[in-house]
Amino acid sequence: MLGTVLLLLALTKTACPSPASVASRRAEALKKLLEVFGMEDPPAPPAHFKQPPQYMVDLFNTVANADGVTKNPDILEGNTVRSFLDKTQSEEMRFLFVLSSVAKNEKILTAELHLFRLWPRVTDGPKRHHFCQVNVYQVLEKDKPDTPGGKKLLAARLVSLQTSGWEVFAITPAVRDWTEDESSNQGLLVTVQGLGGSPLDPPPLQFASGWGHHESKKPMLVLFTDDGRRGASLPTAGFPGGSHTPGTTWLGRSRSTRSLDRLQPCQRHPLSVDFEEIGWSGWIISPRGYNAFHCKGSCPFPLGENMRPTNHATVQSIINALKLSEGVSSPCCVPDKLYSINLLYFDDDENVVLKQYDDMVAGSCGCH
Repeated sequence: MLGTVLLLLALTKTACPSPASVASRRAEALKKLLEVFGMEDPPAPPAHFKQPPQYMVDLFNTVANADGVTKNPDILEGNTVRSFLDKTQSEEMRFLFVLSSVAKNEKILTAELHLFRLWPRVTDGPKRHHFCQVNVYQVLEKDKPDTPGGKKLLAARLVSLQTSGWEVFAITPAVRDWTEDESSNQGLLVTVQGLGGSPLDPPPLQFASGWGHHESKKPMLVLFTDDGRRGASLPTAGFPGGSHTPGTTWLGRSRSTRSLDRLQPCQRHPLSVDFEEIGWSGWIISPRGYNAFHCKGSCPFPLGENMRPTNHATVQSIINALKLSEGVSSPCCVPDKLYSINLLYFDDDENVVLKQYDDMVAGSCGCH
């Protein structure tokens, strides 16, 4: 499908009917390209400059190379990671995350609450505590979170009072409840206790809230999901290299160049996809574009091992060369290995999403 989309885009550049016809073809091509990325409409770019959470940037760099091509398909759990910032904007340790952008077909795999632990408060006298217990509750009754039936314990952990940094708590059951019934989302409550379970007043441990703290330290919910979209059954693997290099693009090629292609043996060639050129740079954070590559060339008889032929292609090549059966063409030069790419982007709610798409890069070519 991606090849068809790029061809449509090329036609808008090479054909010269009316401007309205060119605009219509381009709109059709971009709509098809959005379908490849699982979208009906492109997300609106953030109204103001917005820095993506560093966690999401680091995750993208761990999963993908500079072009967005997957380094190792086993790193990411599922194919989608969504981040949500706290909507309460409160100093209290109550948190609310709006999950309306999660599609109904997405399978919830893991949900994490990320809280930034501030340096402990300076207190008079010697410090008597080195650890405290942090509890994370799912709020069941908005106005009665402190009652026994008003909350449900999700996670509890001893946290050191000697350092600062991020703490991550698993809250998967709560998020599954919220995605099944949006009205049940009453948020989260975090409490701090002494080692014996006694309340500490004032608590020696504080987490950065959504109000009065730097954007990079705000509370965040990170959700790992899978939308069930899977590519073809060709072999896939981490991409060994490559970059978004100049070369053939989807702007089209001359007839003489295409004629020469048929005389060359089957091999892989660059095919650059530039998100800025198609008007998507406002909402895509990374990459700025990628090299999809494409396969072209002939599959002449006899097929050598360098053509990476299948047994079927070898037999077809023989039948074609000897004219043993009418209407049998020579094998075609096509991708025989495909790699996935990753996009880091802002959705319609200005949440940052990392999504992996299968079968987007031709890893190698062969005669099939």
